[in-house]
Amino acid sequence: MSASGPGREQTQAVPGRKGAASLPPSWLAAVRWKRLLQVALDTASFSLALIGAFLIRFDGHLGHVYLHQFLMLLPVFLTLRTAANWFYGVYRRLWRYTGLTEILELGCSILTVTTIILIARGLHILAVDDNQLSFSVIFIEGGLAFFLAASPRVLRRLQTEHNQRRHWRQPVRKRALLVGAGEAGQLVARELSQRPDVGVDLVGVLDDDPHKVDNRIGNLTVFGTTSDLPRLAEDLFIDQVVIAMPSAPPGEIRRIVDMCRAAEVETRILPGLFELINGQVSVSQLREVSLADLLGREPVELDSVSIAGYIEGRRVLVTGAGGSIGSELCRQIMRFQPEELLILGKGENSIFFICQELMERAEPVKVTPVIADIRDCRRMVSIFEKHRPEVVFHAAAHKHVPLMESNVSEAVTNNIEGTRNVAELSAEYGVETFVLVSSDKAVNPTSVMGATKRAAELVVQDLARRSKTKYVAVRFGNVLDSRGSVIPIWRKQIAAGGPVTVTHPEASRYFMLIPEAVQLIIQAGALGSGGEIFVLDMGKPVRILDLAQDLIKLSGLRPNEDVEIKFVGLRPGEKLHEELLTAEEGLTKTTYEKIFVGAPQPLDHNELARLLSAVKQAAEGDNEPAIRDALNRLVGGSLLARESRN
Repeated sequence: MSASGPGREQTQAVPGRKGAASLPPSWLAAVRWKRLLQVALDTASFSLALIGAFLIRFDGHLGHVYLHQFLMLLPVFLTLRTAANWFYGVYRRLWRYTGLTEILELGCSILTVTTIILIARGLHILAVDDNQLSFSVIFIEGGLAFFLAASPRVLRRLQTEHNQRRHWRQPVRKRALLVGAGEAGQLVARELSQRPDVGVDLVGVLDDDPHKVDNRIGNLTVFGTTSDLPRLAEDLFIDQVVIAMPSAPPGEIRRIVDMCRAAEVETRILPGLFELINGQVSVSQLREVSLADLLGREPVELDSVSIAGYIEGRRVLVTGAGGSIGSELCRQIMRFQPEELLILGKGENSIFFICQELMERAEPVKVTPVIADIRDCRRMVSIFEKHRPEVVFHAAAHKHVPLMESNVSEAVTNNIEGTRNVAELSAEYGVETFVLVSSDKAVNPTSVMGATKRAAELVVQDLARRSKTKYVAVRFGNVLDSRGSVIPIWRKQIAAGGPVTVTHPEASRYFMLIPEAVQLIIQAGALGSGGEIFVLDMGKPVRILDLAQDLIKLSGLRPNEDVEIKFVGLRPGEKLHEELLTAEEGLTKTTYEKIFVGAPQPLDHNELARLLSAVKQAAEGDNEPAIRDALNRLVGGSLLARESRN
């Protein structure tokens, strides 16, 4: 692609790189002369400022003494002002992009030199022929120097905006480097060449593949590797870096973002493969780098044939369809074209919004919204009787750990009794596949929420032995930026100026992106024969503190300088580190590298029924100590020692 306007640098190679395609001398000279011209114009402005200060101070009449003083001090002023401008980075800026940052840099430079001159005057260093420099001249010269140096920069910016904006909404164009010379990079280059309204002119490309360096993508030269980014950002006057590597590991994205931040250039990133696959965004919609990019993972390769085999043409029920996981389940299930998709939840607003979204999609799927509470057995019987679902994804649950610690009976009735209702009705009405969305907090539970999710797993494992329905549970950790998660809370805290609250400096959690988790949940439904607990590959645990620091940095701020990080201690029921499996369950690979299976560890049916009855009876009486005791006997753990909370 070619940039708008003649003489763009896309067709040139990197200055100073051995073996690179040769740079036209005129271009190299243009880059150097831009800075030399800036220095020359500033020198003229500072000379005028000094002579103007003398003329104003002495009413336009300079005698021989003061004229000699001016001529002797002029080189001193010019040297100091030029050196200060260089030190503050004034000459690394293009005048056509002058903004508040550039004006502040210039102001700091002017103020620094004026302060130095005042100190020198106080020490009698600036005397010429025993005549001290007037304080009035110093102050007048500083004001004139700032005005005369800033004016042409502001005028150049106004001229640029006038020339580039045919309409007042059209953005000022930015010079950008594209990182990534693969297919995604080529796609971005083509689209940006066809979208002048985006306001981005690509100058060149960077790629870490040495075989691509010095080659072309259309009319764009691959200038070098990402290690060259800081130098090229300065040499080519780059305003923005566009990262077009959808499958790059998070460490690589983090490294590039850190270099861009150090070089003071904006970063934009191509939407990840999860977003592109789901059709949520167009590749031309470049966005800012997010936490999901820094914690992103390798793309999931789904076995579409096996998934379609149990979803396509069937009636599918999703409980908790208005939540983060449930709504994403609905979006992705739609791609496999079930006959009917039942979206069930008790929150009418969330069900309304996901229903509207799904009905606007192109897939010829009947979407049926159902407002119901899974604890209402008679209502659930009516739903199963009327719609006869063949596949059930059970995502409805209370998941907030601290809230469930203070609402124990609610956690039991929803997470255990609600699950029993849906699971038992699935067996009664001949559902083919039942998938329970579980949690890593079900492993050696220390919280009521975790204990109730482990109890739900025991329920479906027990039914798997006694029913023709294939019951499986899928266990995974935290999903990034879900509703009720810590990320939205931190964003509000950062917007308010802090502090950002973190439970413990060493606390860690497993994190997964919502689309990835849901893809693996759907894939797990095609695996196993029933009763298995599938565990998703969560990668390495992430320190909560690191996550908070990354979010602050992505907001353009500095942790513990601009925004304080405050440690508040672990909340009731929280662990310092999460687990995905008990020692007894073990871990076995499946045919999919990101899905593992734990060996079933069900209880005896009669014993399970007795313990579940005890938990239910305690919950109906809202007896918290009794509930904790019953849960502890049901799932094991450390709930028995916890006192009732006021």
